[in-house]
Parts: sequence; C-alpha cells; structure tokens
Amino acid sequence: MTPRQIVAELDKHIVGQAAAKKAVAVAIRNRWRRQQLPPELRSDVTPKNIILIGPTGVGKTEIARQLARLVGAPFLKVEATKFTEVGYVGRDVESMIRDLTEAAIALVKQEMRQQVQEKAEERVTERLLDLLVPTPKNSPWEPDQEKEEEERRKRTREKFRAKLEAGELEDRVVELNVEQKAVPVQIFSNMGMENMDVDLQSMFDRIMPRSSQPRQLPIKEARRVLMEQETEALIDRAAVTERAVDKVENHGIIFLDEIDKVCGPQATHGPDVSRQGVQRDLLPVVEGTTVNTKHGPVKTDHILFIAAGAFHTSKPADLMPELQGRFPIRVELTDLTRADFLRVLTEPKHALTKQYAELLRTEGVELEFTQDGIEAVAEIAFEVNRTAQNIGARRLHTILEKVVEEVSFEAGDLPDKRVVIDGRYVRERLGAILQREDLSKFIL
Repeated sequence: MTPRQIVAELDKHIVGQAAAKKAVAVAIRNRWRRQQLPPELRSDVTPKNIILIGPTGVGKTEIARQLARLVGAPFLKVEATKFTEVGYVGRDVESMIRDLTEAAIALVKQEMRQQVQEKAEERVTERLLDLLVPTPKNSPWEPDQEKEEEERRKRTREKFRAKLEAGELEDRVVELNVEQKAVPVQIFSNMGMENMDVDLQSMFDRIMPRSSQPRQLPIKEARRVLMEQETEALIDRAAVTERAVDKVENHGIIFLDEIDKVCGPQATHGPDVSRQGVQRDLLPVVEGTTVNTKHGPVKTDHILFIAAGAFHTSKPADLMPELQGRFPIRVELTDLTRADFLRVLTEPKHALTKQYAELLRTEGVELEFTQDGIEAVAEIAFEVNRTAQNIGARRLHTILEKVVEEVSFEAGDLPDKRVVIDGRYVRERLGAILQREDLSKFIL
C-alpha cells in the first residue's frame, strides 16, 4: 500500500491526527522500499523509529491497532511498564522479540494453511470415506469374488462421496481417534529466567507418548478435527520457522506503549530497575542486537519501533540521550476539539453511535441519534474533559453509556420500540451531573 492508501485506511477508524498517520504510513512504505534495494545497500538502511507524543485518548494506541490489521506483518503491542532491568522480578525487554517471533510463527502458519487447504480438503474427504466405507481387514473370498467385491466397494464409495459433497451426511456419526492434547508443562516462570528459553514443551511432547481415544462425532465435527490434523501434517515446520524469523527481521513492528512511564528523574537512592534500567536494556534492542529465541537467533537491526506516551509528568527530553537518538522521528498528537468529538461520534466505520444502535437492535429497539443529540454529547464530553481530567475520546464512552443506560436497562420491556436521542434527552439524562462541581465523581 502507498502512504496515501495507508492514511485513507486509517482515516476510516481514527479522526484527525494527520501528522501521526503520515509518519507511520511513510515508515511502513519504507519497509517495502528497502526490500527493493540491492542487498549490499539494504543492510545499511535502518528503520527510522517514531515516538508519538500526545495526551491519553487521542488515538495513539488505535493507530497501532489499525496498523497491525493493515500491514500483514509480524506486529506486537507491548507496554513498557511491564519490563524491569535484567536480573530483577519482571520481564526483561528481550522477551518482546520472543513474543514478536511467536506472532510471526502464527502468521506464517496461517498463510501456509491457506496454501495447503485444497490438498488438505481432498485428504479429509478420503479419510471420511474410509470411515464410512471401511476396507475389510482380511477377505475370505476367492480372487474372482474379491475383484467383484472391490468393484462393489468402489461404487459404494463413489455414492458416499456424492452424498458427502451434497452435504447429505453432515449429521451421520462416525468413530474417530482423536489425539489428546498434552497439558503444557511450565518449568520456568516468566520472572527472571527468560534467557533460558529452551523449547521444553516440544521436548516433553517427544518424550511422553501421545494418547488418543476413540470419539463418536457427527461428520461436520469430524471434518473439522481431520482438517486440523491434515493441515498440520502438510505444513513444513522448518520452513515455517525460517520464514517467520525472516519476517520478524525484515518486516517486524513493535509498538511500545507507555514509554513515558520509564523516563523521569534518576532515582536518588537504590537501583532504578524499572526506569533507567529498562531504558539501558532497550538501547541495544532498538539499535540492533541478536536475541536468542526458541526458534533460533533473531536480529533486531531492521525491526521498526513505534513508541508512544502521554508525557504528562515527564517530557521526551527526560529519556536517556542515547535512547532519544534511536527515535529520530517525533510526532505530537493534538488534543481533541468539539468538532473532533462530533466527528468521532459519526465518521469512523464503527462509530460509537452506530455500535449502540446495533447493540439495541438485537432486542428490537430502534435507537436514533438526532444531529442536535450528537452535538449535545460532543459538547458535554468536551466540557467535562476541560473541567475535569482530560481523557480524550474515552470520555465519549462514559458519557454515552450514561445517556443510553436507561434504554439499555429497559430494552426488553419498552412498549415503544423506537427511541430518539435528541439534545433535550441528553441534557435531561446528564443535567444533574453537569450541575455538580466535582464531575469526576459521577463520570470517569
């Protein structure tokens, strides 16, 4: 996708923030551009990591979420607050590379499943026919009789095949040996010993015998079980690992949220293991290092890092200078205005007003928001953000929930199944709250 197309897709879900959308779109496109370069130049082109700076609720995380859906590349969203310095209780920063590799494995497996689906379906049909028309183990017939019996079996098999394809046997019960899934064996917790990332589960799977038990299943369920077995059998695990590691190294994206929570003044006493320590550990990972995973070593030189933070109590300059240098692109996201709130309520593909209308339609209630009703919600949300804590677009969730609370509660028993939410209705529902001084007690 071109940067313009990426921005157009993001516009369907996120209001405003053009600068942030443009920055991530260019960064994504640069991944493709790098792949077109000659190999000797390609290794020197490093990604330009981004820091998104802006208050809570303006779309930083949503940009990451929609980006993950668009790019089809290994993507991981992780909070910086869960990490501590190596050697202390908590997760070390290299674990995010391991998690990204696992995400890539799942992504490649899904791609390969689609490639082998047709072949797997053929094999499943043959196995179902074997269950419906079993081959006799030993035949007491003479050669001529045996040949005749074989012909009869073939004809029967073809009849069953036609019925299977026509969907006439979906509820017929067959007996199938289903393998029992092994209970995962966890030896090391995720506290500390993450560098001992040996694939112990696979080792135990090889050592311990796999048990299977016969189950009576209708054909529609047996087909699903067999499809899983046949797909797994057709996928080359070594190829999956190889492609996944390549995807991580060349196309991986990590969204590092809450980066502002790991910066601040240096601790006056004792080790600062969850702030300065995390920043020190992040340096080599963002710059480029090799992390050992259970799927082999993974280089982080060309993984794109997008960091985000509100920076309420700190500022980007509080990050270690070396880490600041590894995030050359900084984008400030703007506060939402009244007009933005109005757009958030109506423009996105799955806007909040549409969500509430569809939820209540499941109970036969037609919920209609008038223009002045939507304007009233936007006006109140903006006002509450201004006078109480500013939580951005998340304020709309709390306001709207309060507005439709009564309708949601009475939905099944309403005599009139059509509810119009206009400006007067909104102010009636929220009037008492707006007269209070301390709004935050009543609306989050």
